[in-house]
Amino acid sequence: MKRRQFLIATGALLAAPFSANAQTSGKVYRIGYIQTAAPSEAAHVTKAFEEGLRELGYVEGKNIVIERRFAGGKVERLPELAAELVRLKPDVIVTGSNPVIAAVMQATSTIPLVMTGSRDPVGSGFIASLARPGGNITGVATDPSPEFFGKHVELLKELIPKATRIAVLWNLGEPAAESYRKAAESAASKLGLSMQSVPIRGRDELDGAFARMARERIDAIVVQGGPLLFTARAQVVQLALKHRLPGVYYAREYVELGGLASYGSSVADNFRRASVYVDKILKGAKPGELPVEQPTRFEMVINLKAAKFLGITIPQSVLVQADEVIE
Repeated sequence: MKRRQFLIATGALLAAPFSANAQTSGKVYRIGYIQTAAPSEAAHVTKAFEEGLRELGYVEGKNIVIERRFAGGKVERLPELAAELVRLKPDVIVTGSNPVIAAVMQATSTIPLVMTGSRDPVGSGFIASLARPGGNITGVATDPSPEFFGKHVELLKELIPKATRIAVLWNLGEPAAESYRKAAESAASKLGLSMQSVPIRGRDELDGAFARMARERIDAIVVQGGPLLFTARAQVVQLALKHRLPGVYYAREYVELGGLASYGSSVADNFRRASVYVDKILKGAKPGELPVEQPTRFEMVINLKAAKFLGITIPQSVLVQADEVIE
């Protein structure tokens, strides 16, 4: 199937192939790893990061120790877990998305921090610029800018041409979330769609949010990125199917669970790429001088089983653009 690739300006940092050799100084490096999700929810991305490290020659128990911390979906635990990691004085800390980055930033301004999926890191105040982030932070961004979220609205309209009323589900408490909501609103307006904003602050609000969208006869939804909605992805997809709300998501993980369609960079690949930054930092590079990488490839995944359940016929013009179709 046709894969759409977007060439986005990135530094030359990661142009070089992976190095197969970690440092052989005999030192055992300590790596902090912190996620909002529960271990089971983050298992595949954690595995991708650890595989990346092994490909670079790092073996846990031999030349690295990984201190893992998981908040179990409870964002309020992140400051405590970040402070706990900082007290261990790791050589580098690898984070999940924006709320995790913010928590680690509060705990340290000196320990190198590698982001694995920040949304709008400049606009969120994490870095000075993509080319020269400054301070102690570098890593991988999830997408080029908040405007990228407008593509989800465009895809939704392509999938369901008759849709007139859509909703955007987003986390009110996440840095950068408001700018993404505005981007979706702008895209909806250009397409002549009426868009309802549906903010939540926690998983316990999801049932009520979907019930409200169903009562108000929303035709379809777009779901923002971020740890709250990603860790709750099984619940989000189940509720969307229950209320027969077709949705476009930012990650394939939703579609694998029964969501209709996704469009975005690979979350697992972002974590794997983070291992390259860890390697460079352990070899002496300063994080503030390592350009933040933006994704160069975005994948579209469509679930035909979900489409059939929802009574939707996917236009052939969309199917031919998909990178993967789940049948």
